[in-house]
Amino acid sequence: MTPAASRRALQVAIAVLGLVPVGGGLAGALLGPDGVIPGGPTASYDVSVDSHFRYLSGLLLGIGLVAWSSIPGIERHGGRFRLITAIVFVGGLARLYGVLVMGWPAGPMVFGLVMELMVTPLLCLWQWQVARALGSSA
Repeated sequence: MTPAASRRALQVAIAVLGLVPVGGGLAGALLGPDGVIPGGPTASYDVSVDSHFRYLSGLLLGIGLVAWSSIPGIERHGGRFRLITAIVFVGGLARLYGVLVMGWPAGPMVFGLVMELMVTPLLCLWQWQVARALGSSA
């Protein structure tokens, strides 16, 4: 694959995979825990749990928007992309710790864990390879 084709494929991948944090973050911010936790609207949560969940969902939304903002000129946004990757990876480690102490969560959370610990670092590596192939120093 040529560097230009790899760049374009990376841009498309980020656009599509960015739907996960943007969609999940927006849903969590608007619906709160009831939007993702089994039991739905009938479940009862402390207002502090709801507040924290919505805040973290807003952070997830922000991460997705920052990733999307990197699409134009992706080869020049290595620092931004590495920072996003580090933040997401640390979040994934926290989620993995939760698996160890609490057990496996519902399917969408396992999907998130895979995205955080595997897919996002691979995208970061891909971005680095594209930047290197195109001669970007950023």
